[in-house]
Amino acid sequence: MQTICAISSPYGAGGIAVIRISGEQAIALVDSLFVGRTSLCDAKPNTVHYGRIEREHEVLDEVLCSVFRAPHSFTGEDTVEIACHGSLFIQQEMLRWLIDAGCRASEPGEFTRRAFLNGKMDLAQAEAVADLIAAQSKAEKDLALSQLRGSVSNELAVLRDKLLHFTSLIELELDFADHEELEFADRSELTVLANEIACKLQALLTSFKTGNAIRHGIPVAIVGAPNVGKSTLLNALLGEQRAIVSDIQGTTRDTIEDTLVIDGILFRLIDTAGLRDTKDTLENMGIERSRQAAQNAQIIISVADTDGVEPILDLSSSAIVLNVLNKCDLHPNADASQKICISAKNGDIEPLKHELVRVAQESMQTSAVMLSNARHYEAIRRAHEAITRVQKGLAENLSGELLSLDLQDCLSALGEVTGQITNQEVLSNIFSKFCIGK
Repeated sequence: MQTICAISSPYGAGGIAVIRISGEQAIALVDSLFVGRTSLCDAKPNTVHYGRIEREHEVLDEVLCSVFRAPHSFTGEDTVEIACHGSLFIQQEMLRWLIDAGCRASEPGEFTRRAFLNGKMDLAQAEAVADLIAAQSKAEKDLALSQLRGSVSNELAVLRDKLLHFTSLIELELDFADHEELEFADRSELTVLANEIACKLQALLTSFKTGNAIRHGIPVAIVGAPNVGKSTLLNALLGEQRAIVSDIQGTTRDTIEDTLVIDGILFRLIDTAGLRDTKDTLENMGIERSRQAAQNAQIIISVADTDGVEPILDLSSSAIVLNVLNKCDLHPNADASQKICISAKNGDIEPLKHELVRVAQESMQTSAVMLSNARHYEAIRRAHEAITRVQKGLAENLSGELLSLDLQDCLSALGEVTGQITNQEVLSNIFSKFCIGK
């Protein structure tokens, strides 16, 4: 494959920028521009060399070149990373000189794609690289790092190996179809395995709700009657005037969303219209959206105030409800039993933030291995449907030929997650979403 190059550090001027070069001629191409004490072609693997980039006696910059030799590099190819000064001019000139020397500008995600194609990681791990780069919170970083280290891949690999064993035995039976008395695959053992796999796949499917929330933010709906301080609470949580605050009922007529990180956990806060009976058409539309937001939330902050105004909570939601009593500074002797007492206006909201973190941490401890990628979820869902058909087929004593078809469907779906079974269109779609340089 042709040698590629790209800027791997974030766009913009900075103290240092990193240009990555990968391919069979990577070291030789950079060495043609590098002047230092040692030729990069003679450099030992995993070493860093000081020198300058120059051509025709024109010096572009003083640099540090890190040399990695195949297969012990990110891409599995010979790789050089040039650390130069972060001037935008220097970065662009460095790329131009490398292209003139014989490199090609990389496409989005091409370095990670080469790592996948060269067997340095599977497809699920490759996607975790993009998630790690995009992580906005500690929880999201930890989840992406776990998947990059193979938590999902290893779980599926064990299941797939067991399935392959039985599938091969059933295929062997089919090869001896003329001898009906021969049975290589023990049906009772296959039943136990199918039950085990169905259980583990269901656990992975269930984990997607939590994993997806970690990746995109745990949805938290702030609900309550008008004028109990919902918008004031949103502003206090965010530390800015995000929502309009007014004594006029019905001021908030649409949901307002923003994100907040507390103790490394990303929350997606949704301020909603006050819940009340009204004939105002626009306000009713906002109230309906409030109910929808609450139904889709994982946590509901139900806000009441010390004047006794309680929220109307006919929401049929499975979310965890945190009952909050606001404006406690106005009535310090108010009955706050079974409620979290706060004063949003004065910024006294630490008890609520503590409860949000506690509830979120409990929900994130439901599974050691979690799905957070919609593509993985869809593939696991199809695998679960296939193994369910295997269970049914075993119960009904179906032929090995029919069982084999469903086992192959399950294997194929599991293989799609890790990239053992894929196509160019899927790969192009996945890696096109990566940043250039990664």
